[in-house]
Amino acid sequence: MIVGTVMRKIKSRTWKKQRYFKLQEDCMTIWYKSKKAGNAHSTFSVSDVETVREGHQSEVLLSIADEFPPDRCFTLVFRGRRGNLDLVADSADEAQSWIKGMRKLIENLENMGESEKLDQWICEWFKKADKNNDGRMNFREIRVLLKMMNVDMNEHHAHQLFMTADKSQTGTLEDDEFVLFYKMLTQREDVLRVFQDFSGDGQKLSLRDLEEFLRDEQLEEVDGVQQLAMELIERYEPSDTGTKMLKAMSIDGFLMYLASAEGSIFHPRQQSLYQDMTQPLNHYFISSSHNTYLMEDQLRGHSSVEGYIRALKRGCRCVEVDCWDGPNGEPIVYHGHTFTSKILFKDVVNALRNYAFKVSEYPVILSTENHCGVEQQRVMAQHLNTILGDKLLKSTLDGKIPVSFPSPEELKGKILLKGKKIGGLEESRNGPVESTLQFPRCGSIKFIQFNSRSFPQKSKQRLSKELSDCVVYCKSVHFSSFKHSRVHSKFYEISSFTESKARKHLREAGAEFVHHNTRQLTRVYPSGLRTDSSNFNPQEMWNTGTQIVALNFQTAGVEMDLNDGLFSQNGRCGYILKPDFMRMSERRFDPEVPHNREGYRPLSLCIQVISGQQLPKVNIKESSVVDPFVRVEIHGVPLDQAKQETRYIDNNGFNPVWYDTLRFTIHAPELALVRFVVEDYDKASRNDFVGQYTLPFSCIQQGYRHIHLLSKDGTTEHSLWHLQDL
Repeated sequence: MIVGTVMRKIKSRTWKKQRYFKLQEDCMTIWYKSKKAGNAHSTFSVSDVETVREGHQSEVLLSIADEFPPDRCFTLVFRGRRGNLDLVADSADEAQSWIKGMRKLIENLENMGESEKLDQWICEWFKKADKNNDGRMNFREIRVLLKMMNVDMNEHHAHQLFMTADKSQTGTLEDDEFVLFYKMLTQREDVLRVFQDFSGDGQKLSLRDLEEFLRDEQLEEVDGVQQLAMELIERYEPSDTGTKMLKAMSIDGFLMYLASAEGSIFHPRQQSLYQDMTQPLNHYFISSSHNTYLMEDQLRGHSSVEGYIRALKRGCRCVEVDCWDGPNGEPIVYHGHTFTSKILFKDVVNALRNYAFKVSEYPVILSTENHCGVEQQRVMAQHLNTILGDKLLKSTLDGKIPVSFPSPEELKGKILLKGKKIGGLEESRNGPVESTLQFPRCGSIKFIQFNSRSFPQKSKQRLSKELSDCVVYCKSVHFSSFKHSRVHSKFYEISSFTESKARKHLREAGAEFVHHNTRQLTRVYPSGLRTDSSNFNPQEMWNTGTQIVALNFQTAGVEMDLNDGLFSQNGRCGYILKPDFMRMSERRFDPEVPHNREGYRPLSLCIQVISGQQLPKVNIKESSVVDPFVRVEIHGVPLDQAKQETRYIDNNGFNPVWYDTLRFTIHAPELALVRFVVEDYDKASRNDFVGQYTLPFSCIQQGYRHIHLLSKDGTTEHSLWHLQDL
């Protein structure tokens, strides 16, 4: 990899061009260029690569499968919404060198400790600033570096730091000298203040000092605080002699702890699977995708099985297919009556087979919007049965007529089809249901059961028995009213609403909507007018207890931030247990008046935003430095919707300090999400987005905590800052 390899970069069946790829000496950067591009080249970081797929495991490589064998093909899958890189090596051995090499580099990165990550980060900055590549940096290069790092520092002060770090007195900084310069530059006065408040001698935290900090500030459980203090020293104190042997913690160890997962605002216990997974399926919020096949907008966007793979890898547990009659008797998936591209239904089913349970073992719901004729419906059923095999749920779990949903635990590893069904579960268990009957000019006739008698009903769409039989617990039905549903609906009947229809129900009968969702599943999806694949606010629908709130996963923004925030808990398994007042039919909850519910207990949230570190540049101008401020938003029931902001800090994205306090009262904490947003203040135009982080209110750890901000696409960590919540 370091020597370099010529490989073909593949974009389509007709676009195949040679590129020279080479791993840089830092073992972190891949450099590549075209033979005809002169000095022009491109690079990407190994840290940007999520995984390596071997063989024909992308649509592009499948399209050229007849031209290149699988042992020469591989795909680099990038984090976030960046497209894949499909490559073909000249030989199987070369392909294996890159596949194994990339996997090893990714593994090394994932296993890096905090100290190693910091060293790597410093090394990357050194290389960016060392313009002439001579392995040392003069003061002019240091000044450029400071701008790159979002620091607008007084030149005299910067020169003093430079001279102090220049131990060799050569007028340049080499490796260790640059590290010293960086440490002086990044000295954390805010953390040092806390450290010295608890340190008995101002130099270290003794075991007793650390216990006091954990008990009084971090509000850790008193009984286990001594054991926790010893574990933290062992885990984060870098000194193998000296301080560590004294069972104490230095300022470096203290910093490492605060920046670790244990120092995060998100409680580690709630990041793992911690909820009861044995309750009925309709007692959970379910991570759900709309138009999953689309990578872009709904008019001319690209359809791809990658949409399913990406959604499933983000923990999505309900995906959607729009099926239409295709050529050669094969059903296709696309956004009907538009110019979006088309993919085969069987390819979607194959993606489900391969990726449905990679991230979560809990059930996946395949929501079908079926526009196919009877013949291709039979083909759909055949693909579902043949490709998914035992993964497809084909009958009730115990073979009996159920009275309520099974649990996610009972449905582990199963794929449930949501769609139209001939008859119900009762008829299915009592014997075969008649197939769809066809009459000239009359469409189709099916029989429905009503008040113990059968009446013929004209169907708007013909339905094949084979596809109908694949639907068990998720029968799609038309919604009449909450009153009608309360009297007539079966638990396995699910209705879908557009966002506008759902808002109307919420406005007119919020408590009834919540009550309906204690018994049945409901799906809400974006308006058809959202041709740009934008999203509605999912929090409104979670406030009604709606389980399947379907969003366009391909579109970044606050809506997907909220979705990612809610489902970031409970092991990211895609299922979140609803609050008890949304599960029990005898309880009544109206999101408009949360204080009327039984057990109402509002909580106060006090957040002191202390400081930020290494915020990214948002303006491409080299001289530009951000003026950051922090906004804290509460998303929940209408009474809880609120936001407050800190002041902005002039020209300092490297280590801004605020010490600003924000206070909120939260009336339905079980439903609340807290979103932290950092923006670059601009008095003349719209503020620029810097980063955000969203989490459930119930998952917040108290004390001095840090937040790793995420980029606009919600997937990439890129900065660190601290706060204290009380």
